[in-house]
Amino acid sequence: MKIAFAGMGVMGAPMARHLKAAGHEVTVFNRSPEKAEAWAKANGGGWSASLVEAVKGAELFVLCVGNDDDVRQVVTEAAAATAEGAVIVDHTTASAHVAREMAEFCAGIGRAFVDAPVSGGQAGAENGQLTVMAGGDKAAFDRVEPVLRAYSKAVTHMGPSGAGQLTKMVNQICLAGLIQGLAEANHFVKCSGLDPETVYAAISKGAAQSWQMDNRWKPMTDNRFDFGFAVDWMRKDLGLVLDEARANGAHLAVTALVDQFYSEVQTLGGRRWDTSSLAARLEDRRKPR
Repeated sequence: MKIAFAGMGVMGAPMARHLKAAGHEVTVFNRSPEKAEAWAKANGGGWSASLVEAVKGAELFVLCVGNDDDVRQVVTEAAAATAEGAVIVDHTTASAHVAREMAEFCAGIGRAFVDAPVSGGQAGAENGQLTVMAGGDKAAFDRVEPVLRAYSKAVTHMGPSGAGQLTKMVNQICLAGLIQGLAEANHFVKCSGLDPETVYAAISKGAAQSWQMDNRWKPMTDNRFDFGFAVDWMRKDLGLVLDEARANGAHLAVTALVDQFYSEVQTLGGRRWDTSSLAARLEDRRKPR
């Protein structure tokens, strides 16, 4: 396919690379044009300093940007320049509201919009192992699903517009509680004088095992968080979750509490720390006052 990709961040750049490696014609755009130029030099694709020029004639336009306002700006500015009948796939974690708004906008100009947030983080993007949760027109999804598999291990259609974003919110609710539980467990181990590695070896073979435990237990033990999915990003995501919960009546007491715990991590200087840095908040409380 002829593909345009907007957003050459830590997620978008490797995703676009996988599309190019799969044999597609890929042109990229980034608000900081040097990132787009560097991607093109490294991967052999095209780039443009103009968003409209980058997407001109594209059959598939993929974006992975920052927030609702970014999604709205990029889509409304560029969608009409894509090929007639093009599919626009948004991998940004954004609100279900903006997904429905953009789907309506795109339908009005003869394009299809698919909200398709991802899970798996930077490592998943680099290794082509993301999980994609998609909402929108099923026929449009079916057209692009084989293409999205270039960087995904699972691509699932969840329902109408907004359903992908709502599913990503479920993912973040699960993560918030799980990471806090692991942080408290790791903290308890240290306070009890147990050996963290031995404890991990024992409990990771039982019902407590999880991806987060396998990949974040040691960083918690070492109090090392200079990697991964940033706390600022998680707070943005949890803000979307809590806004949606206020609208649909869901009771998310633990999620709201963990969101506040992340605000404490931010005050510790951890805005760009990995989400597992909830453990740092507990370690800080052990210090003499």
